[in-house]
Amino acid sequence: MKAILKNYRQSPRKVRLLADLVRGKKVSVALSTLRFADKRAALPFAKVIESAMANAKQAGKDETKLKIAKVMVQKGVVAKRFMPRARGSASRINKRSSHIVVELSE
Repeated sequence: MKAILKNYRQSPRKVRLLADLVRGKKVSVALSTLRFADKRAALPFAKVIESAMANAKQAGKDETKLKIAKVMVQKGVVAKRFMPRARGSASRINKRSSHIVVELSE
C-alpha cells in the first residue's frame, strides 16, 4: 500500500536523511526510530508511514507483517523570494519543498 505527502515545506536533501534511516525496515521499527530521530521532518514522515499502514489495513493486509518496500523523497515546487542587498540589488532565496512517497509490502 502507498501514501504520499505533497509539498512538505522542507528541503528534500534534509528529508532524505530520514528516508535512508527507515528504508527496508519493519513498520514498527521504523516508527520507533523516527520517534527518537532529532529532525524536524520526523513527525510528518511518521504520519505518512501511519497513513500507508491505515491504507494497508483497509485493504485487508496484516499490520504486523508490513515492511517499508520503497521510500522516495522528490523535489517539489520551489517558491522564489528576494532579499534586498547593497546598492539596490537583490539576491534570490529558494524556499524548497518535498514530496514524500512511502510504499509498504508484506
